Amino acid sequence: MNIEMTDFFKCFSDQSRLDIINLLASGENYTELISDRLSLTPATVSFHLKKLEAAGIVESRREQFYIIYSLNKETLDKKISELVLLAKPEKNDSDFEKKVISAFFKYGKLVSIPVQQKKREIVLREILKSFEQEREYTEKEVNLIIADFHDDFCALRRDMIDFKLMTRKNGIYKRID
Repeated sequence: MNIEMTDFFKCFSDQSRLDIINLLASGENYTELISDRLSLTPATVSFHLKKLEAAGIVESRREQFYIIYSLNKETLDKKISELVLLAKPEKNDSDFEKKVISAFFKYGKLVSIPVQQKKREIVLREILKSFEQEREYTEKEVNLIIADFHDDFCALRRDMIDFKLMTRKNGIYKRID
């Protein structure tokens, strides 16, 4: 069963659902008993149990005339571990980088310089690919290479230094890797 994280967490936004979860934490129950213990109508309890079951928080099984509900501990544990993974995104942001590059570059030209630092760095790294490693460049050579991408080569050249993508010493520029 594939459960969406948003559906999972929405279940925790309602006090009646939280009460049902807390009651089920102490053991299995059926709708009428939950209704009685929480002073809710059976219809209300049934509605909330269906939401909890759809989110994978609650499991059910039939026993004679009753449907018995219990917490799905495997799903609850799994969701918490997924939460931890979501809090630490992978270092590989290649999809984001591709989106930024396609948004800011048209036909090999930079259409605008991003304001957001993270996007600007991605754009600068893309331009940096035009520079050879270990080669030294004069300021004029750097300007010509950057001008192929955008007219404001001065700002981009400065950004290359500020973002520590290039070094500048005595008018000589070198790519940092």
